[in-house]
Amino acid sequence: MLSLDDARLVAFLHGGFPLSDRPFADVAAQLGCSEDAVIERLQRLLARGALTRFGPLFQIERAGGRFVLAALAVPEARFDAVAAQLDAMNEVAHNYRRESAHPDQPGATPLNMWFVLAVEAADRIGAVLARIEATTGLPVYAFPKEREFFVELKLPLFEGGAHGTR
Repeated sequence: MLSLDDARLVAFLHGGFPLSDRPFADVAAQLGCSEDAVIERLQRLLARGALTRFGPLFQIERAGGRFVLAALAVPEARFDAVAAQLDAMNEVAHNYRRESAHPDQPGATPLNMWFVLAVEAADRIGAVLARIEATTGLPVYAFPKEREFFVELKLPLFEGGAHGTR
């Protein structure tokens, strides 16, 4: 459960962060606390798992890079070993278990390991996919983004307010 001060900070930062030389000081001034208090509170929320991420979202394509969602059908006995192989690759942003249908064969091992690849140059994605296949010995199913949608979901943290006060 978030304290009132935690909820105020999260609501204040939800969907906006000052772009300045000292953004945490700017936030602190508006919330009536110290810059150190804001930083410590965010660090505590992250360490506790109340926040899972605090940082910018990038449109990597505008910088020449590319994100690709991909999946593997990993035999259960090899799942942890393959996860470790992916974790060792700089281009793998994260991977996770999710069961879903295999695109090629009914009754085959379902696609159960999903991951996001991030490369700095779009033309590198093919080489990374080939390296993953060579390393794991498994075919990679890539699902590149065809179209981008912007969905901004802001859930109210306070009764009666859209997103807290600013």
